[in-house]
Amino acid sequence: MITGKRISFLIGLLTLVALATVMLPLTHVGAQSSKGDPLSRESILRDPEAPGAGNPKGDITIIEWFDYQCPYCKKMNPDLLKTVREDGHIRLVFKDWPVFGAASTYAAKLVLATKYQNKYEQAHNALMAINGRLSEDLGRATLAQAGIDVERAQRDLETHRKAIDTLLARNDEQAAGLGFQGTPAFIIGQFRVPGAIDVANLKLAIKNARTAAKAKR
Repeated sequence: MITGKRISFLIGLLTLVALATVMLPLTHVGAQSSKGDPLSRESILRDPEAPGAGNPKGDITIIEWFDYQCPYCKKMNPDLLKTVREDGHIRLVFKDWPVFGAASTYAAKLVLATKYQNKYEQAHNALMAINGRLSEDLGRATLAQAGIDVERAQRDLETHRKAIDTLLARNDEQAAGLGFQGTPAFIIGQFRVPGAIDVANLKLAIKNARTAAKAKR
């Protein structure tokens, strides 16, 4: 149950339907939850264990919850990365949320283990480019072809299993707390976007997020 202070980050969400999806501004983020609370503003937006890309000092943060077997995640990934790269002022945060079964869970854990050889983004993009269903063997082979030391990743997975499992559990709790029901799901600046969107609407969401941020100053 989400009660008391733990809901403070979530209760200010207002519906915005311009994108044929639900965009919800996070308006009551000033009242932060207690330290260590996975549903606090700081934990959701700035989890130190969550991998990232883009500009770490960007003026807008995009957070993506995704699964390596989600076709919509795969379709959006190139456009998302291109938009972040071309904009130059976006901080992108990846939240692995394996909801498509055992193969997705294994893939998420193995890719998270590649953080320890500084290859997360490379591994992430390699698995996102796979067409069709994912298996453990296909995942390992794809990572090897992408230049990942798979044997080291497996060792790192065993060494850091508790931290990786805890991160995945935290990602899942945050997704549920934000009302997400599937992948992909996003926070874009002040807004939550549960569902895939095209490039035009992605850029519109970024623009709206910047406008909302300026209005709060």
